[in-house]
Order: sequence, then C-alpha cells, then structure tokens
Amino acid sequence: MTPGDETTDLLRQAKRLVELLLQDLPADEESGPSLLDVLEEHLGRRPDRLAIVTEDVLEHRLVDADIAMAEIAGRDPASRLIGLGGGDSRHHFTLGDQLQAARRGHGSEIGQVDYLQASTGPGPDDHRNVVGLGLWLFALDGRPVAVRQQSARPQYGRSQGSLDILTADPETAHDLIAEVRRLMDERSVFRGQVVTFAGDPYGSGLAGVTFLERPVVHRDDVILPDGLLERVTHHVTGIAEHRAVLVAHGQHLKRGVLLYGPPGTGKTHTMRYLLSSSPGTTAILLSGGSLQYIQAAAKIARAHQPALVVLEDVDLIADDRSMGMMPKPLLFEVLDALDGLDSDADVTFLLTTNRVADLERALTQRPGRVDLAAEIPLPDEAGRTRLLRLYAGGLFSDPALATAAARTEGTTASFAKELVRRAVLRAALAGADPGDTHLAGAVDDLLSDGETLTRSLLGVAGDPAAVVDAAYAVFPPHGGTAMGNAGTATARRHES
Repeated sequence: MTPGDETTDLLRQAKRLVELLLQDLPADEESGPSLLDVLEEHLGRRPDRLAIVTEDVLEHRLVDADIAMAEIAGRDPASRLIGLGGGDSRHHFTLGDQLQAARRGHGSEIGQVDYLQASTGPGPDDHRNVVGLGLWLFALDGRPVAVRQQSARPQYGRSQGSLDILTADPETAHDLIAEVRRLMDERSVFRGQVVTFAGDPYGSGLAGVTFLERPVVHRDDVILPDGLLERVTHHVTGIAEHRAVLVAHGQHLKRGVLLYGPPGTGKTHTMRYLLSSSPGTTAILLSGGSLQYIQAAAKIARAHQPALVVLEDVDLIADDRSMGMMPKPLLFEVLDALDGLDSDADVTFLLTTNRVADLERALTQRPGRVDLAAEIPLPDEAGRTRLLRLYAGGLFSDPALATAAARTEGTTASFAKELVRRAVLRAALAGADPGDTHLAGAVDDLLSDGETLTRSLLGVAGDPAAVVDAAYAVFPPHGGTAMGNAGTATARRHES
C-alpha cells in the first residue's frame, strides 16, 4: 500500500467515525420543527409544491412595504413573524430555492429575523426597524398565506426588495398585493414630507432619498414687489384650497410655475416660503444631478398628493442629453412628466431659472405645461431698504439704512445680506457695537474696485461679461499677473 493509499484509507475511517458519533448524539431539544413542517402546518399543503407570486419593492419603498405588511398581518391575532436559517446562502436564494433546499435537508431550520434601520423623516429619532429577511404567517380574510419579506442587499447583488407570497389560492395572492399597494401609498413615510434625491443611491436617508426639515419662512421675511408673492401663492396653494370647486367645474388642478430672474434675487427664498406655507404637502426638491430622477419624483408626487415638485436652475438642463443617457434634452423629460399627470392631480411643478431665454424654445414647444411665469426682479430702492432692515434686525438707524440702499443700486438680496454681515464684522474687529459708521464702511468696502468680483458673485445689474472681466483680472490665465492681463479679458471676449 502506497503512502497515498494509506492517507485515503485513514480519511475514510475518520469520516465513518464521525458518522457513528453523530448517530449516537441525542436530539437537540431546542432545534424545533423544520421550515417545511411549519409551512405545511400553516398552509395545509406541501409548500414546495405551491406556486410563488413575487411583488418587487423598490429600495426607497421598503419602509412603506414594511408598514403595509405589519398592518395586514396584524389584523390576524394568530399571525407571527419567523426567521429563516441557512447562513449567508439564504440571502442568495429565492423562496423557491430555499424550499427545495429545505426539502433536501439544507437550510431547513428556523432562524432569527433580520432587521435593518431605515429613515422615516428628517429628525435623529425618525427611523424604523424594517424586516430585512423574515417570513410572515397569517390569514388574509381567513385564507392562510405565508410571505417572505426581503430587503434590498447590494452586497449580495440584490438591488431591490421583494415580497414572495406562498398560498394555496392564487386569488389570495392577488388580493394581498392589491392591499399592500394601497397601504403603501396611504401610509407612506413620504406623505407630507420634504425630500430630495441624493446622487448616491446608498447614501444617507432612504435609498438615495434624503428627508429635509420643512423650512419656516414668515411672510414678512419675503421682500418682493407688491402683489407678486400673493400672485404666486394663490396659484400654488390657492388652487389646492379650492380643488373641489375647480374639479366640479371641469378645471384641471396640475400646474406649472416658473420663477425667473437674476441670481440672488430671492427665487429660492420664495420657494422656501411656499414650502413653509403649505404644511402637509409632499415636496420633492431636485437640483443639479438629481434632476435626472424627475420620473421617480413625479411618481411620488402623483401617489402622495397634494404635492409640490421643485426643480431648481432648470436652465442647466435645457440642452443636456447626458444625464441618464437621455435621447432628448432632460428639460423635455421634465415637461413630459408634468404633461403625464392626470388633470385632477393636485401637483405643482415649480421651476426656477437665472436664464429664462435658454428655456423659451423648450417651453414654447411644450405649450401649457407652465401656466404662470413670475419674474423675481432686482429690488428697487424701497425693496433694498426693507431687505437691509430685515437682515439688520434693528442694528442701524433708518437714515443709515436708506443711505446704504440708495448707494447700492442694482444689487440683490444676497448683496444686502452680505453687506449687513460685513458691517457687524467691522464692528467686532474694532471691539465695538455695530453702528451706522460700520454700515457705511461696509458699503465703501463692497463698492471699492477691489471687490469687483465679489459684487459679481453676490449679484449686481449690468453686463454679465463683467463677471468674466473681473475673474480674469483676479485669476489671470497662463500664469500671468493681474496687472499684465488687465485688458486680456475684454479683448478675448470681443474676439469670441
């Protein structure tokens, strides 16, 4: 016998010894019944011979599905939630695979229920332990049913969750899915919340959906030309308040509002006021890269009316075909999403832009999507005085505020806010309380030649190319000096 044969024989003997030892072990009194036994007792049929109906659940709807399942199962006093054994392999198996494996004696034991913590709102305590993997056993209107609830697990290659329904009656599965869908919309954690879509689908929040605190902005904090805010508010919230009358007279509820004007004039601030004045309204905020999620946002808005979809700086996507590999400009996707809503959908699309000219062609090619365009202009002298008084909070005298407003013609609300901050900083550096002289000094600073680029960034009236000139002066190209390139920007601009 060769050494290799001796080793093989030794391994066979060791295997036989282990088998004999296992046969002599007493039964584990805590092992309990197998998965197949539990299911057969509950369903009254062999579970591995029943059809399985699967309802997929998008990752950001996992909490809604968990709430729905808990409510449905809770209607049966005898319902219970059990876990599934089988180690990590259970995360890779479908329910059908798991039943077949259990029939062969693999992973047939009952295990622990897996949970994951998911956000349900913007606060630190707004969360819910969601079933990540578990098996519900209950009766739906007296008909026994088993549902494996499973969450998304990207680490296992599972991008969405599922509800795998096992029942002897196919009609029961149909009824259960219908009830789950209804409750997911009625009990949704998104209803009445302010949310935004993050670029990272596995970032903070709920599967890329981040909950935001609803802003608190009072009417006196919004400085706009007389009647402008009221006109916008009536179109956004007034239609919602009188929806019954409008529908009764055959009028549609969906509406599109465009806020346009120079940067820094208060478009975002106006939007925040509209959010503040519409508690209970579901709001979805999209800007930048998140604008590609417009279809998902429209679905959430449709399901959780009344709703407000905010699209900031839509001029950035007027001709963009890159986001999401769209075959047409993404702006058209936005307008199509608005057009796809039912006429009685209580949904507002609120668009903001700094460059309305870039949108005119697209908007005229899709008439009727936007039914109110409101210009948020540069504040006049009276408006600048009111803005300075708002931001100063009583720090300076009325004559000083009026003088500062008169000297800063063509500036924005952002400019006024920065002006007050600089005045307070000047006082702090001098070790004094803020006063009129500090405000006047701050005006001198911001109007000086050295602050040209700062004024451009804060928002001033005039030729937009002045921003380019200022930028070239401060950050000259090709390593030159600011002095040596002082005329380069203007020359380069005229060449182009």
